[in-house]
Amino acid sequence: MTGALVLAATPIGDPRDAAPRLGAELTTADVVAAEDTRRLRRLTDDLGITVGGAIVSYHEHNEARRTPELVERIAGGERVVLVTDAGMPSVSDPGYRLVVACAERGLAVTCVPGPSAVLMALAVSGLPVDRFCFEGFCSRKAGERARQLAALAGERRTMVFFEAPHRLSETLAAMADAFGADRRGAVCRELTKTYEEVRRGGLGELAQWAADGVRGEITVVVDGAPQVQVTLEDALPQVLGLVADGVRLKDACASVAEQTGLSKKALYDAAVVARGQKAPPVVPEMPEPR
Repeated sequence: MTGALVLAATPIGDPRDAAPRLGAELTTADVVAAEDTRRLRRLTDDLGITVGGAIVSYHEHNEARRTPELVERIAGGERVVLVTDAGMPSVSDPGYRLVVACAERGLAVTCVPGPSAVLMALAVSGLPVDRFCFEGFCSRKAGERARQLAALAGERRTMVFFEAPHRLSETLAAMADAFGADRRGAVCRELTKTYEEVRRGGLGELAQWAADGVRGEITVVVDGAPQVQVTLEDALPQVLGLVADGVRLKDACASVAEQTGLSKKALYDAAVVARGQKAPPVVPEMPEPR
């Protein structure tokens, strides 16, 4: 049988959310690599199953050492199932290193889909869901966290973050500083568990609420930056700045046009004039052939 790595999503709270295929994979795997073997045993007890193969630990402290061993077992034809404490492996959890190693060897990688704190929080947040990005955990260091959030201040997509409960208040306060106290957000706590809670409001208001202390698994959803009407005159210095940094004029105009919604051609023509070059001739559009 051809070996494969199986990334198996586990419930983020309620064990009844486990995909039926999860139990089948755990019982038939040659090896189950678990972030926490004790949590794995609790999960298998809840599911009423027994792991048929070997169980090994795979976490942030041993993944560099254990990855080559698991890759060799997969290359030898074994089926290795990777599970983390909750959710999909490799998403802010161990697994990415193993996936890359398998991909480099041309080994099969598949997954058992299942619960996701990112998607559930986004769905219940009440914020736009048509476009979003996942930013993981903010830095624990205040200065680096401030720089990370400042770089996201203009992000138009809805943003999803993970955060530890004891750092939630200071992170929300930093978000209020970077994005504005009135920027809408949602704190999703203990999703799918008994004390599930979704708290919505401005980031400043949420930071004050969290200052009293919050427990549980936390996912934070933040509204994207509002669209600001930018004029050609406002955007032109940005184009010229990119060109000064070595970006081709055409590429600089395309980048700024994507951010502002302005016409690439209008930006290009204005930049040409501003740089003292001859403006390109206006070419009339040819009629569509009949």
